[in-house]
Amino acid sequence: MKFTSALAIYALFWSMSFFFVLPFRLRSSPDAEAHIPGQAESAPPRFSFKRTALWTTIVSAVLFALYYANYVNGWFGPEVVDFFTDRRKD
Repeated sequence: MKFTSALAIYALFWSMSFFFVLPFRLRSSPDAEAHIPGQAESAPPRFSFKRTALWTTIVSAVLFALYYANYVNGWFGPEVVDFFTDRRKD
């Protein structure tokens, strides 16, 4: 696999992982902090993009490592999920 292809695939893993990690560790209890007037009660009082990006990087690195190991070793290919081809030997 070319480096640019691996980088593009990692970027896809990172962007998908960001939306997966985004709701983690959010607290929206009413007594956590005072809400700004006009702010929804369910809105998180604090959001740390730095922490979310760090966790996203960790999750996407693990997922990409699994993807790359599968790419190199061929553990799970398209033939495994092909449910429409009859592979019975008659």
